Amino acid sequence: MARSSEQFTCQSCGETYRKWLGRCESCGEWNSLLESTADVAVPSGLSTGKGRALTFTALNADISEYKRTASQIGELDRVLGGGFVPGSSILIGGDPGIGKSTLLLQAVAKMAMAGSPCIYISGEEATQQISMRAQRLGLADAPVQLASANSIRDIITSVEKTATPKLLVIDSIQTVFADNLPSAPGTVAQVRASAQELIRLARKTGTSVILVGHVTKDGQIAGPRVLEHMVDTVLYFEGDRGHQFRILRAVKNRFGATDEIGVFEMSDAGLKEVANPSSLFISSPDKTISGASVFAGMEGTRPLLVEIQGLVAATSQATPRRAVIGWDTSRLAMVLAVLDTRCDLSFAGSEVYLNVAGGLRVQEPAADLAVAAALVSSISDIPVPPGSLFFGEIGLSGEIRPVGQTDARLKEAAKLGFTTAIIPAGSKVKAGPMKIIEIEHLREIVSLFSETKPMTRAV
Repeated sequence: MARSSEQFTCQSCGETYRKWLGRCESCGEWNSLLESTADVAVPSGLSTGKGRALTFTALNADISEYKRTASQIGELDRVLGGGFVPGSSILIGGDPGIGKSTLLLQAVAKMAMAGSPCIYISGEEATQQISMRAQRLGLADAPVQLASANSIRDIITSVEKTATPKLLVIDSIQTVFADNLPSAPGTVAQVRASAQELIRLARKTGTSVILVGHVTKDGQIAGPRVLEHMVDTVLYFEGDRGHQFRILRAVKNRFGATDEIGVFEMSDAGLKEVANPSSLFISSPDKTISGASVFAGMEGTRPLLVEIQGLVAATSQATPRRAVIGWDTSRLAMVLAVLDTRCDLSFAGSEVYLNVAGGLRVQEPAADLAVAAALVSSISDIPVPPGSLFFGEIGLSGEIRPVGQTDARLKEAAKLGFTTAIIPAGSKVKAGPMKIIEIEHLREIVSLFSETKPMTRAV
């Protein structure tokens, strides 16, 4: 006879053990093992009965029924790749209070008002609480079907008995449970089983399903990592509580690009789309303060200008601090080493602080040149020339390497009033209204802040 036994399951990766351990040997997480009941043993080997024959199709099958449905929020559609694909499953995570529920409530309300049936099911709030938020956002008249439930059996039965919705929102997947499992809601078994049932429902009915996920203290979506493999799209809602800006970023998307971002601004009336985020992340082009430079970056197909702030301060500490916000710490160490070795600038006795203004996180190597300009400007106490911007990758020998999409970066900068661009030599640039200064080595950036060695290689 099959019998159940006690086991311990890691809440981070789903690995199981026969006894409790302080640290999971699979993922390395501490204190993540919880006691659970082992699944009932199943005899090995398949039964003698025949399976159902599969129906195969060609790659050029008719996909006319799988047209995307717009969310009526342009920034959300940009991140999704153009809208919701029928039958797709989407997982969205973010810190508590960052605005996940607000964004999804606005999306289902606008879609419902546009004629697309939508269902919003919350396992964390009562329907009256959601109605209060909808009234505050001015969405109370939207024909959204609203419910509060935690049982996955009740949710699936209710959805199947109603007209097929275009969008189903589950807020959140950690509060939903399957009554045939003995574990508590939020455990690995419950999250995996509930998500699997909802994904199966999406494939069967053609409904797009959005699952809201809690995050850990490290910012990762809580629960088994397999949850991110099961869904079609994984979105992260990022932002700093000290800033009103929110960034929606895709880290996985089977139906679109993963390098697009959506920018929102939090206000009393909910989340507002930011059509031109560059104007929010930079100061005036004529700003003359040492230690600040402007980087022309790319987020997917969108050019984005951000301000890089650097501060070099003397210290008596044996080990000076290196503090970074919004950029890679290892890349800062590399830029400092190149400036020290190739440009004869010493940062050994100084503390270095680097900040990307506006709470944005920059991951593009093209920001190297702007970071170097901010640091050299700070250590020399000479402001960057007004109206200038920078982009380019720095090599270990100090050479400046070209980057892609130069024309798109320069076009966005010209639109915002910038007049000079310091870019890598060899960049293919079309004629435009901006003054282009091409540089080959990082020493030419240092000479920009020297009164005796002006830059002369203008094209």
